[in-house]
Amino acid sequence: MIRYLAMICFVLLSVNSFAQKNHSSEITTYYFIRHAEKDRSDPSEKDAHLTGDGYKRARHWSEILQHIPFDAVYSTDYNRTKETGQPTAAKNQLDMITYSVSNGYDDAFKTATRGKTVLIVGHSNTIPDFVNAVIGTKKYVDIDDANNGNLYIVTISNDKTTDLVLTIN
Repeated sequence: MIRYLAMICFVLLSVNSFAQKNHSSEITTYYFIRHAEKDRSDPSEKDAHLTGDGYKRARHWSEILQHIPFDAVYSTDYNRTKETGQPTAAKNQLDMITYSVSNGYDDAFKTATRGKTVLIVGHSNTIPDFVNAVIGTKKYVDIDDANNGNLYIVTISNDKTTDLVLTIN
């Protein structure tokens, strides 16, 4: 089942990437993921690092997304989000860009990412909110705390927005 989902994801991502190469000036694509499994051993720790499984998932994301030529990788300023996005940023020879969830999908972000392919790493409550802001409707709810495998893909082309979510475990 996991291989089947991974193959579907690969096909969707490859088709999307091909379309962008041919019409990149008007196509913006956002890939949104929640941070991987964080260390919960100290409940008072607000800036937890990833667990061993979390690092494994972060590497797995970079493998799943390996055929996507990212122009930017954005992360909130937390260890767990930066550690999740870092393998994908490294594969694309990119520096991580820190964003504030309070700014989210503002005019500066839209301008900076227009016509680009972007990975955005956030949290169980911020990623659905960010996706909803991009698509212009409240479609997605907070991600269950046990779910670190959602991949949201939003494409904007000539003022038409499409979205989908895949769960990859």
